[in-house]
This record gives sequence, structure tokens and C-alpha cells, in this order.
Amino acid sequence: METSRRKFIRTSASLAALSVSGLAEANSSLANASPATVTSAVRDAGMQLCEAYFSGMNEQKIALTKQMDVLGAVGGISPGMAGLKDVKPWEYQAVAAIKEAWEKVGLKLRVIEGPPALGEKTKLGLAGRDEEIANFITLMHNLAKVGIDTICYNWMPVIGWFRTQNDRPGRGGALVTAFDYEAAKGLPLTQYGEVSKETLWTNLAYFLKAVVPEAEKAGIKLAMHPDDPQVDSLRGIARIMNTVDSFKRLLDIYPSPNNGITMCQGNFALMGQDIPKLIQYFGKRKAIHFVHFRNVRGGKFSFEETFHDEGIIDMYQAMRAYYDTGFTGPIRPDHVPTMYGDSNQNPGYSTIGTLYALGYMRGLMEAVSKRRT
Repeated sequence: METSRRKFIRTSASLAALSVSGLAEANSSLANASPATVTSAVRDAGMQLCEAYFSGMNEQKIALTKQMDVLGAVGGISPGMAGLKDVKPWEYQAVAAIKEAWEKVGLKLRVIEGPPALGEKTKLGLAGRDEEIANFITLMHNLAKVGIDTICYNWMPVIGWFRTQNDRPGRGGALVTAFDYEAAKGLPLTQYGEVSKETLWTNLAYFLKAVVPEAEKAGIKLAMHPDDPQVDSLRGIARIMNTVDSFKRLLDIYPSPNNGITMCQGNFALMGQDIPKLIQYFGKRKAIHFVHFRNVRGGKFSFEETFHDEGIIDMYQAMRAYYDTGFTGPIRPDHVPTMYGDSNQNPGYSTIGTLYALGYMRGLMEAVSKRRT
């Protein structure tokens, strides 16, 4: 059984990596695949190992990740990065130019995280949301044209990723991000006042019913990211993607293989979940489209990020669960500590910390794909 599993994962990974334009073309490409391509797929357990580039094309990080043979990129669409002016980020010219820019430095843009055409108008149900949704649909179709098939998005209007401390001393003096609800609950309301959970659910259903049919046509995988942190409200803005039941509800609003989730391990762990079991649950439903592989300690009201090898998640069993459920999609490290000699200008995305995380992940990938029991 294990031999068959390895053969399956090797074939599936090669198909996914070589083409997104159809099974026939993928089979043709696989027949001509180089030994290096197949070896890479086996080494990473058939998954697409990636790194995030939210601060643009960091020359040092690109060089180092290429030396580590981590060639997948995750980022946004910024026309200026390709030298374009007066071009909207969802337009084909911008999408194609950004993809080409990454290819020129030797990387493959696999995931759009933080799509440019989805903002407060849609999430809060404000005037102009239909135009925003139309732009999002345009973005999906243009991404499909250039071979990018995954969008990681969230439903956190106004206040997204939030921490009360970005420089807490961690192991050996490394700096980690942290959240304490007591330090956040007294913050003033935003300009939007109180926004209820019911409002956000209504607006999410409106979005999904408009977008998922188009995602199906384009072959785009929509991967909802959990709220971070998972408290019920910040500054009067409710947060709804903060329980497992919320994600089940998300999938039930519009059942589709294109309507899925980003398995951000840290967030789900802080919900009190057994991560390997949860991966098995959503993995068997084929709902996991993208993975943020990270570790934490604490609970949703008070927590801190950790190195990958010291938090509350059994990382080996987590990686094994992805492998056993046949996950072959993009996976990246997330929220790494800032290590000695590196800048904390972008907390959670230290270059040195990222290299440690990538090496750790690749070791786990090899371990789970070569295990005999």
C-alpha cells in the first residue's frame, strides 16, 4: 500500500506542477518530465514548497530560497513591481507582468495571498461592492490565463492580522509576535462602528454565491484564511472565521471543490483543535487548498508565535496528515521568529527564521514520505 501511495503522490505532484490546463496536457508533460522534476516531487512529499514575499522581491531571500531549491512564491499583485503605471492589479496586463517578473528571477508565483480586488466594500456590504466583486471575478479569470490557480483570502474587514506585541523575546532572544486580549479589548471603535457577525455572514454568502460559480469556470481554488486572532470582536468589528464550525458553515454556503480553506495551523490550534485530526477531517473532504505551516503556544486570548519545533502542535503528525490525505498543493512557513542579525522590520517574516523553517519542513516531508510504518 505504501509503495502505491508513493507512486500516486509522485504522479499527482508532477501533474500539478507541470500543468494547470488539463489532464491530457499534464499527462503529456509528465511523460517528458526530467528526473530532477520527479525527484523534487518525491523529496517534498508531493507538495509545492513555497515562501511568502509580501515586502516585494527581496534579493537576499530570493537568492537563499533558490539555493535551498524552494522555488514557489506567494504574494500579491502590485503593478508597480513590474514597472506598470495606470494599470489595475486585476487586469490581465498586470497579472501577466507580475508572473513574468517572478519567472525572470527563477521563481514560480503559485498563490495570490491578499487579493487586490477584495476589500471593505464587499466584506461590510457597502456601496460599490458589486463593482469590487466584478473586479475579483476578472482577477480570477486572468490568473487562470497565466496558470495561477489559488487565492488565499480572509474575511477580516478593517482590522486584519493583529498583534499587541511584535518583539517579545523568545528562545535564545529571538523576537516573536504575541497577542494579549487584555491589551486590545479597550481600543476604540473604528470609523465603521459596531459590525455584527450576522452582517459579515450575510455579506460572505453574497460574495460566495457570486464568485464560486466563476471560480469553477476558471479553475480557481478559493482558500479562506482563519481570523487572526480568533477573538469574537476587535474594536467593534466582529470576527466570524474563528471556529471550526464556521469553516464547516463556509463550505456549506456554496458546496464546491473550488470553495476551500487555508489550513493555517497556528490559528486552528489556538481554537483548541487537534491539528493532525483536523487536517484529516478537512483533507478527506478535499477542502484544504493551501497550508500555512506554523506553530504557536497559548490560547486565543493570549498567545505567542514560536519556532516550528517548540509549540503546541505535533508538527510531524501534522505533516504526516497532509501526506496521508493526499495533499499536493502549495505550503509555506508562516510567522517565523526574527533571529539574531536579522531585521524585525517585517515581524514574522525574518529571512533567517524562514530558512530555518524551510529546512525543518523539508526534513519532515522527507520523513513522512520515507516512513515504513
